[in-house]
Amino acid sequence: MPDAPRPLVLGMGRFEDERGGLNRYVQELVAAFERAGVEPAVVVPTGSSLVRRVAGVAREARAAARRADVVDAHFAVYAAVPVVLRLLGGAPLVVHFHGPWAAESRAAGQRSRSRLAAKRRLERIVYRRAEELVVLSAAFKHVLVEEYGVSPWRVTVVPPGVDLDRFSPGDRDQARRRLGVPADTPVVLSVRRLVPRMGIDVLLESWRQIAAGRPDALLVVVGEGPLRRSLEQTAHTLGISGSVRFTGSVEEDDLVDWYRAADVAVVPSLELEGYGLVVLEALACGTPVVGTDVLGLREALAPLGHGLVVPAGDRHALAERVGAGLAGDDRFPSRERCREAAEERSWDRVASTTLEIYERARRRTGARPLRVVYVDHCARLSGAELSLLRLLPWLRGVDPHVILGEDGPLVPRLLAAGISVEVLPMAVAARDLRRNRVRPSALPLAGAWGSAVYVGRLTRRLRRLRPDLVHTNSLKAAIYGMVAAKLAGIPVVWHVRDMIADTYLPSPAIRLVRALSGRTAFVFANSNATLASLADLNSPSSVVPSAVVYDPAPALAADVPVHENGVRIGMVGRIAPWKGQDVFLRAFARAFPDGPKRAVLIGAPLFGEDEYDRSLRVLAAELGIDGRVEFTGFREDVGSELARLTCLVHASVIPEPFGQVVLEGMGAGLAVVATAAGGPAEIIGDGLTGLLYPPGDVEALANALRRVADDPELRRRLGSAARERVKGFAPDVVADEVLKGYEIALGRSRGGRRAS
Repeated sequence: MPDAPRPLVLGMGRFEDERGGLNRYVQELVAAFERAGVEPAVVVPTGSSLVRRVAGVAREARAAARRADVVDAHFAVYAAVPVVLRLLGGAPLVVHFHGPWAAESRAAGQRSRSRLAAKRRLERIVYRRAEELVVLSAAFKHVLVEEYGVSPWRVTVVPPGVDLDRFSPGDRDQARRRLGVPADTPVVLSVRRLVPRMGIDVLLESWRQIAAGRPDALLVVVGEGPLRRSLEQTAHTLGISGSVRFTGSVEEDDLVDWYRAADVAVVPSLELEGYGLVVLEALACGTPVVGTDVLGLREALAPLGHGLVVPAGDRHALAERVGAGLAGDDRFPSRERCREAAEERSWDRVASTTLEIYERARRRTGARPLRVVYVDHCARLSGAELSLLRLLPWLRGVDPHVILGEDGPLVPRLLAAGISVEVLPMAVAARDLRRNRVRPSALPLAGAWGSAVYVGRLTRRLRRLRPDLVHTNSLKAAIYGMVAAKLAGIPVVWHVRDMIADTYLPSPAIRLVRALSGRTAFVFANSNATLASLADLNSPSSVVPSAVVYDPAPALAADVPVHENGVRIGMVGRIAPWKGQDVFLRAFARAFPDGPKRAVLIGAPLFGEDEYDRSLRVLAAELGIDGRVEFTGFREDVGSELARLTCLVHASVIPEPFGQVVLEGMGAGLAVVATAAGGPAEIIGDGLTGLLYPPGDVEALANALRRVADDPELRRRLGSAARERVKGFAPDVVADEVLKGYEIALGRSRGGRRAS
């Protein structure tokens, strides 16, 4: 190929000498390079001791680097000496991160803190000196960024490949005959290196439960490792040795036969699974795979749905799911579907992407996307965080990275969406400091000190990342994020999602926010009401509402006015006094003192409102409606809950900054009854796309509830008009407005690029 790169590949060993995922990866990648007309030099260690292997690689790498224009290291140990001693000449370094060496050593039983720390320091040296890094999954990118401090903009996710010619569907019965397995025996297969983190001990415990119901079934464990003898003893102790076969390492042809012969393959890893090449091998042979929810395994199995993933270490869940696979459960994909999923992962595709990364490393300069860091103190699935999650994938020409002050359910959601994220932990005293305690005369010392320390840590991180822009996503993040961004010399934009008013904040906090808002490069407000609450804003600004994912064909509750338990009128959202769930219950009791109609409260307290949550249950009993009120708690799938409602109620007693749930209900085709204040009053046209009533007015809300409950045609008309209204809040529409704000903030033309 013209102007082909001349890569030097530093491996860990030869696959024919030492079986393992990393060695197979290097072997297959090099073969794919050669098919593409690229001839890499390959250096792998030899020798009996680590010192000799390291020295040998350094010597050979120094000689080979003279003819190379890019170096690709697949194991930090063997790259460290050439990197530190500058033996690679001027060739840029690319690192394939196959897993954290220090953490894997700990998982294998190493307990020396000094050795583990030394391994970690060595890894950090290599990773931080790489021009580009390649990982197998978004989960491993998260590890590399968060635990090793690597810039997310130097890390590319490239899922591994599989040899689709070698690993392919074949004659199942013929494979079983060659392996000596009866044609009618249910077979479960696990191909693993026998070390603690692979979870084979958990699989054996699960197998005892499976074998009790399927005594004719056979578990086959292919692979070698230091735990083999103890695992065989465990099988004997559990009384299952007659239905478990340990084969040790097998030849390639036999491995393919085992995949073809199996009914279900299992990857029971407990930790540190970057992707799992065995997943692709099994799928390529048409065999469904059950895996645990460990890092990259979730991503490897995601194309086939969630029915194949179980919690790591949960032997009961693993037994249930594997048993279901043997029974032909419809959660399991067909053999044809398994093969289709694998066909998207050819080694030729991996090689092509890797060559592009080499070229990027060789150029070292050139056009690149806009780099934006998004800062939020919270990782819970609250309104601001869900809005950010929906927005980021639609920002064309933006390479986003999210920094959160806590770990939580938002992290896996972002990773699943392909969004880079790291947790920079904030002290609890600072992160959970309540708004009403922000007073100069009484600011808690622990909260103030924790905030100051965090600003310093965030400043250092921003200086290392060097983004083009910082975008704060919460009011708390706006304060500390602005200070850190200013200290790091980076423009900052605010996304204000709270009313800057005395109904939300004490006076000192209002003055502080309004004063700082004039120092931002740009301000986004989620509604006109929110923007107006900032008063005399000196910074450029625009109203950018929260995005709502629009389903073109939802289940319209308006078409089914009487549900299984009668009319169901509900509220969705965080349980909090200002959200007005008590107003809703009082209005429901007044509108429907008896009968089959039901009230539904969907949500949970998030920030210490548990006492209010308990008081609502007491109130329902006092009103005599407790038998007709359903408290569902938190629900992740809001769409399914909305589809079960007849009408959605918004009852905030103070002006809502935006009202995201209002839009979600409208998008679901529901008749929405909301307060005539703040964001909802801007979204809903009274009597056209919903009904409005004065905040806190129990009688007015009761009247509105009676109207929508008794008039199916009204519900249908409002729901249809509401869905048309929601189209203007689609993520792509909102993203365009955000990009316009970035243009102004950075003073450059839209769609421009910065040179690296």
